[in-house]
Amino acid sequence: MRFALMTKDKPGALQTRMDNRAAHLDYVAETGVVDLAGPFLDDDGQMCGSLIVLEVPDMAAAEDWAANDPYAKAGLFEEVTLRAWKKVIG
Repeated sequence: MRFALMTKDKPGALQTRMDNRAAHLDYVAETGVVDLAGPFLDDDGQMCGSLIVLEVPDMAAAEDWAANDPYAKAGLFEEVTLRAWKKVIG
């Protein structure tokens, strides 16, 4: 089952994102459940959030993955949305 994890960074938190980026990317690689992912960009082209599609058994597994993401542990996010998602195209 797929879940879309959509996040919005706290204002002025680009440095927090950059400081934790390597750990976040390592977590993505180690867990092996990310189907696709990438940052949202602000008007200046700077990263300001994320869209991550997880392929996991259920919502509990998606919530666990999201809670253990180094970005979440660093307090990067102002807003987090996690929803079941169905891939239709692509």
